[in-house]
Amino acid sequence: MSARIRPYRPADLDALYDICLKTGDSGADGAHLYEDPRIIGEIFAAPYAVLQPDLAFVVEDDQGVAAYILGTADTRAFEARQEAEWWPRLRTLYDDPRAISRKDRTMDHWRALHIHYPTGVPQVVVDAAPAHLHINLLPRLQGQGMGKALVETWLSAVGAAGARQVHLGCNTDNPRALRFYDLFGFRRLPPLDATPQTVWMTIDVP
Repeated sequence: MSARIRPYRPADLDALYDICLKTGDSGADGAHLYEDPRIIGEIFAAPYAVLQPDLAFVVEDDQGVAAYILGTADTRAFEARQEAEWWPRLRTLYDDPRAISRKDRTMDHWRALHIHYPTGVPQVVVDAAPAHLHINLLPRLQGQGMGKALVETWLSAVGAAGARQVHLGCNTDNPRALRFYDLFGFRRLPPLDATPQTVWMTIDVP
């Protein structure tokens, strides 16, 4: 079948973990970076699908689910829900890595650190745009206009939920994604010293 956007279903969750890993190295396959293939998805994909399924959409083709867009209309409220409903279980699964020296930490350790001590989105970003999104597409769907269609679908849904401005953070090492967001119409915020590897961008909800 041709690729189509549809709302997320609980049966899609494993595919979201897989996509998050396979795009987890600044848009490239990140499987070589992690011993635990699910840990990156525990942070950037699964909590949105589980806690905010009304703002989760996927793209399915004849090979299965190959892209997603997820997010929330209220970043601070969502962070509070994660603290109450998401991180506690994961903290029993992943050891606190603080005792491991920085030079000896693996990517798994750094992700586990986020699970135990999540860093919220900088306030200046939330002030500019309270809602936020995450989007990832496997290579077989890239360059076909599907990313644009996903963002348009999601902006319509988050607008219906009351959001008027949306932000996202993109790694500086992901020029393909940055170019996509620029062309779509996202505006870059001034660089922040606290997050030098992240380009923060915002867009108004139509």
